[in-house]
Amino acid sequence: MRPRGPLALATTMLATTMLLVGMPLVGMNTAPALADPEWSLVPDGNQVTQPPPVEDQQQPQVPAADDNPFLSDPDGKPPQQPATPPPSPDRSPSPSPASASPSASPSESPSESAAKPAGTGSASYAPWQKALPGTARVVRERRLNPRMLDILISSPSIGQMMPVRLLLPKGWSKTAKRTWPVLYLLHGGADNYTSWTRMTDIAAYTENLDAIVVMPEAGRAGNYSDWHNAGRGGRPAWATFHTYEVRRLLEIGYRAGDRRAIAGLSMGAYGAMKYAARYPGLFRFAGAYSGILATELPGIPAIIMNAQASEKQDPLALWGDPRRDRKVWAANDPMALAAGLKGVSLYISSGTNSFLGPLDPPGSPWHPAHLGEPISAYTGKAFSERLNSLGIAHTLNLYGNGTHTWPYWIREFKNSYPMILAALGLRGGGPAKTQPGDSAGGDDWRLDNTPPLTPPNAVQPAPLPFGVQAGG
Repeated sequence: MRPRGPLALATTMLATTMLLVGMPLVGMNTAPALADPEWSLVPDGNQVTQPPPVEDQQQPQVPAADDNPFLSDPDGKPPQQPATPPPSPDRSPSPSPASASPSASPSESPSESAAKPAGTGSASYAPWQKALPGTARVVRERRLNPRMLDILISSPSIGQMMPVRLLLPKGWSKTAKRTWPVLYLLHGGADNYTSWTRMTDIAAYTENLDAIVVMPEAGRAGNYSDWHNAGRGGRPAWATFHTYEVRRLLEIGYRAGDRRAIAGLSMGAYGAMKYAARYPGLFRFAGAYSGILATELPGIPAIIMNAQASEKQDPLALWGDPRRDRKVWAANDPMALAAGLKGVSLYISSGTNSFLGPLDPPGSPWHPAHLGEPISAYTGKAFSERLNSLGIAHTLNLYGNGTHTWPYWIREFKNSYPMILAALGLRGGGPAKTQPGDSAGGDDWRLDNTPPLTPPNAVQPAPLPFGVQAGG
């Protein structure tokens, strides 16, 4: 399928826009990646230091000191340089500023932000430190409130210590005789593992969910993949981290069962659908909200590589060259992997243009990030047609007007929530609240009559991302 007319122009302009403003599309969220800062300091005030780069391997991009929550105190000030190094760790194994994007409106609960977290494990460990030698293991826990538990994993697949946030069900304990089903929620690009609890009411919404909710770190531009690195492989291996290390540690030490669902937004939408397709039988539900679901369609490889470059990554390190390394690209393309989705409950949604929609406040500034919607709809439509050709049932909700922002992702998650419950075998399960064709433009939208790139009555675009200058 080839993009025609306005869509081809949209693809070209979006790639150009990303180069100018340094904007990732695959997980577009231009807000600074914020998180609870309590892990930034060890008790004696020592500063968390970053490990040196691993030779010949791509490293996950650590946020800069001015926007990295793990390198600042609760007031946003960098901690003092340590006078002495942290003590040697016990290596025994054991189970904002105003956002530049219209998506930002933090909704972190008072209990999460005000309570002093209780932690176990070595307090000298913090996210993005160099991993310990040996196998993956949990090296630290932080209890933020009765349900919210952050764990820190020393990951050989990433080469660093990676945080994962858990929302625990009522009655959960490590010593329980039962296991619980698991819902994985994946974050978008230029963001981190706290985004779902920071930007949504997920904690309150799942208060009575008899399942473990898992929100793992995935890097600002990790793209839920084991990176190719010119054929060498190696770090970062995000897919191995998520589907093996995190999964097995939760099963071994945190009573996670084998009924799993996965969902994500933008870059996380891609990850959710790719994981479900590439690892058949691992997930019973996959939900994709505004994500790229066909990475090899005309125009899409350039967008993905430009997004990587905007995050200061080698564009070829992810999957290699789109032509020379076509097998690698195909191995990471949800559409090429679609046959692996047989038997999986699927929900796919996206806006079809960059217009403001019903969830945008009147007069909201238009932002180039909203161009992510027609691009995700372009790939979603092609992906849906591929599923139809394979006889794989799915719910497709292309809802017309709507921006690349959290209000729409929250709505779509809640629309698909009955499907998640059904896949996990829990009460209240059923079909999605929004069925194919019910929403504006669902069945009538065509790839060759995409609306104009910018609404005729659009207000001035939102400010560029923090620290970015036009044309820089």
